[in-house]
Amino acid sequence: MQVILLERVAKLGQMGDVVNVKSGYARNFLLPQGKALTASTKNVQDFETRKAQLEAQNLETRKEAEAAGEKLAGQTFIVIRSASDGGALYGSVAPRDIADAAAADGVTFDRKQVELVAPIKELGVHDVIVRLHPEVDVTIYVNVARSAEEAALQASGKSIAQLAAEADAAAEFEIAELFDDIGSAASDDE
Repeated sequence: MQVILLERVAKLGQMGDVVNVKSGYARNFLLPQGKALTASTKNVQDFETRKAQLEAQNLETRKEAEAAGEKLAGQTFIVIRSASDGGALYGSVAPRDIADAAAADGVTFDRKQVELVAPIKELGVHDVIVRLHPEVDVTIYVNVARSAEEAALQASGKSIAQLAAEADAAAEFEIAELFDDIGSAASDDE
């Protein structure tokens, strides 16, 4: 099915392009969302008359998205989740969780704007892309931790693996010190 794009659509084209798409994609997504029109001769003529208006509207929304993106870029949002000692989450962090964490900090964007390459299933600081407009992408950071204290440690640059290694080293040192004390006490008794 041929459609005329009314805005830039990722992996399809720019506004005004006539593209071939599967009819189900057009009927179920592009047409109801107002992102495209069927490419009939009447619609092509209607589009040409509305093109300047659509371009102005697109430019305005893009400027708004760029302004919001400047405020949002580089921000870190904390998501608290339960996890194993090794840092593996019991579940995962979804786009909805990221949008909710941002909303708790006073920043609003739709969960559909969050792009995760893969689900977040480990503790740590993760890069996440937020697509505010088809032409405006912003990178934010999501700090996934078990507690606020752990999130602060991760924000300072320490990973869960480093913290676990330090705890293991401290425990081994205490055990070695304890055995040294026991050994010296036994030799004093003789």
